[in-house]
Amino acid sequence: MEIKYEYSRKRSEFGRPCNFSDLLAEVTVDIPPDPNLAEDFIPQDPVDFAVQEGPVLAMHEVNTERAQVTIRGVNHVEGGWPKHVDPKNPELTTRYREEVEREEVYTKTVQRLGFVVEHYIRQNNTIDIYEEYFEEEEDEEEEEDHPSAKIITVIRDPNNPRRMATHLSWHPDGNRAVAVAYCSLDFQDSRKDLNIDSYVWDLEKPYAPELTLKPSSPVVTLEYNSKDWYHILGGCYNGQIVYWDTRKGGLPMEMTPVEFSHRDPVYGACWLPSRTGTECFSGSTDGQVLWWDIRKMSQPSERLILDISRQDQLKDALGAISLDFAPILPTKFLVGTEQGIIISCNRDAKTPPEKIANIFRSHIGAVYRVTRNPFFPKVFLSVGDWTARIWTEELMDSSSIMETKYHSSYLMNVCWSPVKPAVFVTVRSDGVLDIWDFLFHQKQPSLTFKVSNDPLLSLCSQDNGRIIGCGTNTGNVSLLELSPGLCTMRKNEKTLTSTMFDREARREKVLQDKYKERLLREQERLRAQPEQQEDPVQTFKQAQEDFLSNIKAERRRR
Repeated sequence: MEIKYEYSRKRSEFGRPCNFSDLLAEVTVDIPPDPNLAEDFIPQDPVDFAVQEGPVLAMHEVNTERAQVTIRGVNHVEGGWPKHVDPKNPELTTRYREEVEREEVYTKTVQRLGFVVEHYIRQNNTIDIYEEYFEEEEDEEEEEDHPSAKIITVIRDPNNPRRMATHLSWHPDGNRAVAVAYCSLDFQDSRKDLNIDSYVWDLEKPYAPELTLKPSSPVVTLEYNSKDWYHILGGCYNGQIVYWDTRKGGLPMEMTPVEFSHRDPVYGACWLPSRTGTECFSGSTDGQVLWWDIRKMSQPSERLILDISRQDQLKDALGAISLDFAPILPTKFLVGTEQGIIISCNRDAKTPPEKIANIFRSHIGAVYRVTRNPFFPKVFLSVGDWTARIWTEELMDSSSIMETKYHSSYLMNVCWSPVKPAVFVTVRSDGVLDIWDFLFHQKQPSLTFKVSNDPLLSLCSQDNGRIIGCGTNTGNVSLLELSPGLCTMRKNEKTLTSTMFDREARREKVLQDKYKERLLREQERLRAQPEQQEDPVQTFKQAQEDFLSNIKAERRRR
């Protein structure tokens, strides 16, 4: 059907501007429906149309290429002498100086320059441009700053596939370098292309390792010698102990024989403060603590089996997964086990069973780290399962005096602040780093910082407490710089912390005594009552009712 409408206009009105006006609606064409097309009509109900007025955006990720930075030195030598004067001959240089000083031009030049130099010296002495006029106000402002942290450097494992950064150790000389142990701790990880090297990184050149350590087996732990900075101690995955001299390259100087070494991976190795600086000891999940001297590593000098029943049986020993040694207590050390028990040992005891001094039943799972407080050596900190706990050796066979809240993810490592006695740092399996200050808040951390999406495994702080290094299970080591408030000791902070620990220890002692008294009263009450035969069916029904009532109460509470 053809639709057509004709518009007519006079020839004189061609090109004239249109003059629009408001008119009522008018039906121009009426098209009736065609009944023949009704069969082809398909109804759709409902009909949805999506309308978006916002602009369509796209997200792209761009990673820039890493710039390779190199550091080169320039050696300046003495020059400017005439050809006939040898600068290495003191007689010729002295004679030439005397000749120059007798010249009239030299005297006039020195006099002319002397007036200019004297003018600038007086000008500098008039005003001290580096003088601080408001030091006290700046200190007050720093104290009021909120806790903060920022990532300054990320060191990545240069190999593929990536391995875990299992341990960190700072160089004792100004923390200018950090040794990182790389190892895969996954159960039955049999990848053939897995590299076994570990590295020493210079912080000024984090793009390439300063030294490559080449062991015979992947290294689980590394430790610098505080007395001899060039010696690095390592504990291997196959149980061997190895040490390097960094002056002589990355090949091991010596390692222990396999038949006299540990039977499991070495999770802890520490240097001992001896006269020679060559003694060390190690712990492993095979239940042994072995003492070594790097001058003679053919066999251990001493052995301790971690049997808490004090029967000295290796089959009943607990596996050591963490070690801690404080130089201020040269004969004592702490061992964290896979079974959640902390063992306090004394090397000076006469017999091996007596060397196991105290036992602390701490965590549900493995004790991943145990460390003493640098200001109060009798107070130590442990981390395992979902909490971090503070203990004191003055209370035997008791629970912890203080603890953090339960987290939703596992706590993997912990370390004390070397400058603030009440501050410690924890890392979690969800990639979060928490900084706690128990003097100010014991329920929540002072700072929570998301470091990585990968689990954090290793943790180590510099001596000044300003830089903290934490390693992930993908081989990345992030260096964090803390705000001044987290690494500066305030007035009376040590005294307040000591008072807090003593108060909590007394509280725990009172609770422990009351618990023992209640147990004694309960035992006396049971002795006084005649023995009654319990009905097992009735006992089961009572237990079932108590269980269901507890569930209902918990549901109402939630």
